[in-house]
Amino acid sequence: MLRVDIEPAPGQIFVARNRTLALPGLQLMEGSSSPARITRGGRFLDDGNDDIVFAINQSGSAIIESGGRAQILKDHQAVVLSCGEAATFDRTQGGRSFTLRVPRATLEKTVIRVDDALMRQIPGDRGAMGLLENYAGWLLNAAGSLDQQLLDLSVQHVQDLLALTIGPVSDFADAARSRGLKAARLKLAKSFIVAHSHRRDISISTVAASLNVTPRYVQRLFEAEGTTFSEFLIGQRLTRAHRLLCEPSSNHSAISTIAYDVGFGDLSYFNRRFRRQFGSTPREVRGDRTG
Repeated sequence: MLRVDIEPAPGQIFVARNRTLALPGLQLMEGSSSPARITRGGRFLDDGNDDIVFAINQSGSAIIESGGRAQILKDHQAVVLSCGEAATFDRTQGGRSFTLRVPRATLEKTVIRVDDALMRQIPGDRGAMGLLENYAGWLLNAAGSLDQQLLDLSVQHVQDLLALTIGPVSDFADAARSRGLKAARLKLAKSFIVAHSHRRDISISTVAASLNVTPRYVQRLFEAEGTTFSEFLIGQRLTRAHRLLCEPSSNHSAISTIAYDVGFGDLSYFNRRFRRQFGSTPREVRGDRTG
C-alpha cells in the first residue's frame, strides 16, 4: 500500500501485524511492529504518487524524517507526509501506528496550502484528531458490513475530519464540522448504543460521556435526523429481540427472558412496541417460524 522498504533493527527478530482497507479516495492501515526503519525513497518515488499520508503514532516513540526536517512522535501524536517526498519512519522500539492516505487533490480543496502542513506535528489532544482516529478505526472494522452508499459517505466523513485535524480554510470549516464532526459523532453514538443496548442502565448521559460531549448535544444529533435517543435505543432492542425470536437456538427461551436480555424491563411495554414495530406479536413471530 505505501510502497516502502522495511529494515528490521539489527540483531532482533522482526515481527509485524497489519490490517488494511483500500477504498476510492481513502486508504487505511493499522499496524504494529518490532523496532524497524521504514523508508520510502529511490525506486518507490518513481511511481509518481503524491498522495498525502497522515501517520498517527499510537504507541511507542518514532522519529520521522522528510524534506530535511525531523519530528519525534510520542503516543497519539501525528504528522503529515507526502508520498511524493522521500521519508523515513524510524521506530526505535516496538509500537503501533495508524495511517490514513488520501489523494492530494482532495485535501487541497479544504486545507490551507498542503505544503505548509507537511511535517507539521499534530498533538494528540486536538479534539478533531481523536474523533478522526476513532472514526477511521471504526470504518476499518465495519467496512465489510456496509453497503456502497454508506462506504462512500464514511469516506467523505473521514476526509472532512482529516481536513479539520490538519487545519481547514475558513469557508470549509462550518460545512465540514456540520457534515463531518456531527455525522461522525452521531455514527459513534449509534455504534455505542448498538454495542450496549442490552444494558438497562444505558442512558443519553452514558453515551454523551463516551463521546466527551453533553447529553443535550447528543439529543440534538438525533433530533437533526428526525428521531430521538430513546427511539433509536428501543429500535435496536426490538431488532435484536426479533432476531433472537427467529433463531432456532433461542426456541427454548421464554419471550419474557428474551425481552429482559435485550434490555426491556416491562414485558407489556415490550409486547406493545414489538407489535407496533413489526406488525406481529412476539409469539406470532416465533409461531411463524416453528409452523
